[in-house]
Amino acid sequence: MDEAMRAQFPISFGKQPKSQSQPSSVHLTTRRMVDPTTNSSYPSSAAVAATGYTQLSGSREDEEDASEQLPRPPSADGRHEIVDDAVRAAIGPPMPQSDQPERDFDDDPMVGPLPLPPSSSEKFYLEDDDDQDVIGPPRPPQVGSDSGSESDLDDSPTQNEFRIPISNEIVLKGHSRIVSALAVDHSGSRVLSGSYDYNVRMYDFQGMTSKLQSFRQLEPFEGHQVRSLSWSPTSDRFLCVTGSAQAKIYDRDGLTLGEFIKGDMYIRDLKNTKGHISGLTGGEWNPKSKETILTSSEDGSLRLWDVNDFTSQKQVIKPKLARPMRVAVTACAWDHEGKRIAGAAGDGSIQLWSIKTGWYSRPDIHVERAHTDDVSGLKFSVDGLILLSRSMDDTLKVWDLRQMKNPVKIFDSLPNHYPQTNAAFSPDEQLIFTGTSVEKEDTAGGMLCFYDRRKLELLSRVGVTPHQSVVCCAWHPRINQVFATAGDKKEGGTHILYDPAVSKRGALVCIARAPRKKSVDDFEAQPVVHNPHSLPLFRDQPSRKRQREKILKDPMKSHKPELPVTGPGFGGRVGSTKGSLLTQYLMKQGGLIKETWMEEDPREAILKYADAAAKDPKFISPAYAETQPKPVFADSDSEEEDK
Repeated sequence: MDEAMRAQFPISFGKQPKSQSQPSSVHLTTRRMVDPTTNSSYPSSAAVAATGYTQLSGSREDEEDASEQLPRPPSADGRHEIVDDAVRAAIGPPMPQSDQPERDFDDDPMVGPLPLPPSSSEKFYLEDDDDQDVIGPPRPPQVGSDSGSESDLDDSPTQNEFRIPISNEIVLKGHSRIVSALAVDHSGSRVLSGSYDYNVRMYDFQGMTSKLQSFRQLEPFEGHQVRSLSWSPTSDRFLCVTGSAQAKIYDRDGLTLGEFIKGDMYIRDLKNTKGHISGLTGGEWNPKSKETILTSSEDGSLRLWDVNDFTSQKQVIKPKLARPMRVAVTACAWDHEGKRIAGAAGDGSIQLWSIKTGWYSRPDIHVERAHTDDVSGLKFSVDGLILLSRSMDDTLKVWDLRQMKNPVKIFDSLPNHYPQTNAAFSPDEQLIFTGTSVEKEDTAGGMLCFYDRRKLELLSRVGVTPHQSVVCCAWHPRINQVFATAGDKKEGGTHILYDPAVSKRGALVCIARAPRKKSVDDFEAQPVVHNPHSLPLFRDQPSRKRQREKILKDPMKSHKPELPVTGPGFGGRVGSTKGSLLTQYLMKQGGLIKETWMEEDPREAILKYADAAAKDPKFISPAYAETQPKPVFADSDSEEEDK
């Protein structure tokens, strides 16, 4: 009977549930704090925890209306929906229905216990309505907006407030120099970072724990800085561009698939060389074709390559120059459709080429003196109407591709000391952002500056690091997280900014995963530290190998036999030369001591003892004297031979 009743209940009935760490407690450790040493708007953990939104700060003269975009709570499938103010309904559980007429509850005393405070997830979604009381924490004030302004409605038909996911932050460390290259695959699961320490590190969010360690480290070319990284459209391979003249292709796991050929540096015409002849400056994979890549070099050319053939390029592009000279190409980029190429020359010009049948190196658009210094980054918008150019002249320029004579907007006072600093768009392309470098005289650190694309004004400055420069930046659309690489001459890392309310996967996956517990069977070899100058008590014992070598050199301990003396004698031993003593040398030179054994016939030397041996036999001869016949020696026939 008991078994029949037990079958009606689930297996887990009556068991204690396993204790699970709340996600909110995990993300409390990654809250971003205010840095009082800089004048930038570092987000406060208290402000973010109370409101859940990012204050968009800028200069007072540039502050105007900003629209608002708030996500709904996640639906059953885990996605967030965006609603507008005009069609926004009350968020939260419905109020109980009552037949009594409505009355004002503000004047009534509160009966019963105090209501529970809203949870961490509800804080991000509770909002107020014009006809209802404020529920939850107050919304942040809009930047210089008037609620009843009709002109603002005309300027912004769709009111959206830009939600930048910067409430939390993690850092992917491991490099010993500044991180100069960044690439995130299209799914947002793997991150590549290249540095001035000549290494490329690969991070996997799905397999990474809270220690945030890379699973592979590569050194493409020894002694060459990593300058650019780019994933293929299918994310199965990636391009690595270093300071050498040859780009490399790796698979998703970091195994080398091949490297492109290097050209002949003694050929003057670059179109006749098989590859680049100087160091590369940039490279990018075609966003629509998984077989084509683009590279730029200090030799003054851009080249299109086929990844299936590493021995020759598809096309050589030479920028248009005012004088017949060789000027480096500092940056290159594809448009979103893979049909146009943008390149920046060392003379400050920006040139665009359209890929079509029978096209040549003559650019379709040529802007002379677009910048006064080298261009470090180019970026097309998805609609193909806007081009961003980031330069080392501390400016960011916005260009309208339909009218390229003059820039639409110039954002200045953006320090840039690295030739890999780029600019990027937000996923909805309503924001433009770039990183800044640290200057010696300025107290501000490396920042991310966000600008409104429509109004072309500053919206927010986000402090990333107080003492390091920000080089590369990206905002991934799928996981809704902002990546920024930073560093200096001593260390470098990749900062990942996210918001637990609006971000997905990525950093959220690895932060909540605890590292593996050590087992009893684990073994790890301890490093041996050699200190030859330590005190005798703490000095390492000499190795047995050195002791054996020392014993072998000692003739007394090794019982080594004496070798024959070659040359003049020493130590009381007679040498093998013409006498080791002066007396012997003089007697030999004067003829008093003669060595005749070398001139004597050996047969005669033996026979001269024959008579003495016959008269006085010794040893063996007496024993055989009676039985052995008498020996008869033959006469010498040397005289007959002479005749």
